[in-house]
Amino acid sequence: LWYKYLKTFQFRVLRQRPIDHFIADFYCHTLKLVIEVDGESHYTDDGQAYDQERTQRLEGYGIKVIRFTNRQVLDDFEKVCEEIERMIPPSPP
Repeated sequence: LWYKYLKTFQFRVLRQRPIDHFIADFYCHTLKLVIEVDGESHYTDDGQAYDQERTQRLEGYGIKVIRFTNRQVLDDFEKVCEEIERMIPPSPP
């Protein structure tokens, strides 16, 4: 996702960006957008509870969080990119 899309995204995207006491997989400050790519550890009860708390905390800062599974990125790359493109407002900042 980074090398084939986000590295050359029209807005600057940072990898492994600390926000509060969390590390976002990808963060675009201009769009106030966190992009998470979740592996299997996110599908346990504890993982889902942690992700929910984390999302609520980030949304409290006015940050939108979108999540994709590893499988979505690998098997449906174009759709993932289209979903990210939809996060760009009609009149970008």
